[in-house]
Amino acid sequence: MKRRLPFRRWIRRVMQIVFLLAFIGLIFATRPVPGETPSWWLKAYFLADPLILLLTVLAAHAVPLLALFSLVTVVLTVILGRVFCGWICPLGTVHAMTGWALDKVQKPAKRRDTFSPWQKAKYYILGGALVMALLGGHWITIFDPLVLLYRTATTSILPAAQWGIETGANAVYQTDPRLGRFKLTSVTEPAYQYLRNHVFVLPKQAFLGTGLILAFFIAILAANAYRRRFWCRYLCPLGALLGLLAKRPMLRRAVASESCNECGLCTTACHGASASGFGSGWKPSECFVCLNCSTTCPRDACEFTFQPAIWRKEPAVQPVGLTRRGVLWAAVGGLAGFAFLRTTPQGRGSVYHPRLIRPPGSRPEPDFLARCTACGMCMKVCPTGGLQPAITEAGLEGLFTPHLVPIIGYCDYTCTACGHVCPTEAIRPLTEEEKHQIKIGLAAFDVTRCIPYVYGRNCVVCEEHCPIPEKAIYCVETEVELREGKKRLIKLPKVDPEKCIGCGVCEYVCPLDDAPGIRVITTNETRHERHQALLPEVESEEELPY
Repeated sequence: MKRRLPFRRWIRRVMQIVFLLAFIGLIFATRPVPGETPSWWLKAYFLADPLILLLTVLAAHAVPLLALFSLVTVVLTVILGRVFCGWICPLGTVHAMTGWALDKVQKPAKRRDTFSPWQKAKYYILGGALVMALLGGHWITIFDPLVLLYRTATTSILPAAQWGIETGANAVYQTDPRLGRFKLTSVTEPAYQYLRNHVFVLPKQAFLGTGLILAFFIAILAANAYRRRFWCRYLCPLGALLGLLAKRPMLRRAVASESCNECGLCTTACHGASASGFGSGWKPSECFVCLNCSTTCPRDACEFTFQPAIWRKEPAVQPVGLTRRGVLWAAVGGLAGFAFLRTTPQGRGSVYHPRLIRPPGSRPEPDFLARCTACGMCMKVCPTGGLQPAITEAGLEGLFTPHLVPIIGYCDYTCTACGHVCPTEAIRPLTEEEKHQIKIGLAAFDVTRCIPYVYGRNCVVCEEHCPIPEKAIYCVETEVELREGKKRLIKLPKVDPEKCIGCGVCEYVCPLDDAPGIRVITTNETRHERHQALLPEVESEEELPY
């Protein structure tokens, strides 16, 4: 019996590592492949997330068909309890590994880790989030554990690793160190080329706002120094939802009263602090089914048993103890939070940010924000690196949601990857032909910066690189007067607003790469009818729509 119990803990640890590696594998696999449509398997973890499904249904009044896969997680939780948190969640595994590492450097705390009333906080946060979702706010999903970890890995950890590897490989290549006849580059160069071609793909990839994203991630990991798995116990909104579903699971902890001496050893290794006292008093909504309590009990008094019916009263379970007043205040907080998000002119839809260029296929802004989780999948799969996290462009409600920054990367004319990886269809999946009919913005020349306009010299880089077959940028030969009365015939570039789709290639290739002479703004974007200022030209006034 003593040999079998520790084996359970090792099974859990192996499963945690397997699911974490699978999550990392999907991150690496989410990359642009020319001519291929991304597989739906790349978003498998998000499709298994019931919080994303629930908030999308409430906020957008829509059900992404593939997201129904998350019902498997719901059924699993009802039967086995919060096994997703203890065995599957990759962020939970990262927290567990952080706690294990801290145990090696911190002086072990001599305490019995029992349930704290502060653990109710995540349920009240979830309550406020549900109220916001009913009103159309999807904001809380930026704190979903899967979203949080994916976004951090994509926008911060991988670019940092890429920078370190690229810098180190270049340094080794330039110095060409030797150990006798052995060249170190014979090892570093093949490894670097493999990573460059199959992992990183885009050279020098970087994202805006990574400091804020990484700082928050480091902060929640550092909180483990105060309480192990602090995020999971006190703040995680997905954990709160799964805790409600695990209120009366079929798999329950049973304590043999005749064997238990209430020593409290079971509480010292409990990941979720699910015990309300020493020995008895178990709250399944807080239990991660880590099985540590049963493996640490020296008397074998604690064991998990399977009850085929959820309405069985034995073994006994205890509720978390949410109060009506607390739930009411959570609802008030949700209302206040939503009102705060919508008090800005942009939040109320009365103005449009000129640089908030959403990916092609994006829904109108209110519907987009009611669906987008800010997970970063579209940014990861963008072949040019142009999709970046929004910081101030979309307001607080649109924090970390994707927008195109043409000076960093343009929207590839033949690419439709972002819509195919979006787990909630905030970006609709498009065919290449459908994408060509969508305008995400409009290019405009800055005549105080553009070389032909300001300096009287020819520059047709933007016209040459315009990907539209009919060319949205064309040139008009114009005579200009130079210094001392000299005149020169140059080509002045112009934009045809009926053909321009706002892809941003022109801004990206402009030789003035500090402040380009042509900029793409959101005017004329297809997704907003009210934002289409430049109507098609008409032959007579009778054809005008007003």
